[in-house]
Amino acid sequence: MPQPLHSDQLTRGKVGALWWVGLGMEISSAVDFARTTKRSVLTTIRRNGRPQLSNVLHVVGDDGVIRISITADRAKYHNLVRDPWAAIHVTRDDFFAYAVIEGTVDLTPVAADPDDSTVDELVGYYRAGSGEHPDWDEYRKAMVTDRRALVRLTPTHAYGML
Repeated sequence: MPQPLHSDQLTRGKVGALWWVGLGMEISSAVDFARTTKRSVLTTIRRNGRPQLSNVLHVVGDDGVIRISITADRAKYHNLVRDPWAAIHVTRDDFFAYAVIEGTVDLTPVAADPDDSTVDELVGYYRAGSGEHPDWDEYRKAMVTDRRALVRLTPTHAYGML
């Protein structure tokens, strides 16, 4: 039988105009859970303080940093340039377990050349998430055409129910 929760087991906070209450958890447990899937919901903060959510594919590196490929013409990119904070919500397929991982964000420069460091990092992201691409030259050119950048989310807080 589950034990009743005590107030010291809950985490509370404010992000923009939102208040949240959740079960605190170890960041390492949340990051390990995020490794079990590539699908998540990315939350960034709009200029008006309200959340902007996007379905994304993420990859968790051996360093615990969560990487997400985005394009520079989307709201999430502009939100992260203005406020380098984000959260991802990761859920299990049956929807009964979840983790929210919050953290600081570092953005790569927008891909400008097929051989630049951003594209090299996007190649690593693709390999970690999907394996080998059938045509790396085509992929590299597409990253520049799409104006891709990589989000590097360093976890600072986690909550949820696993």
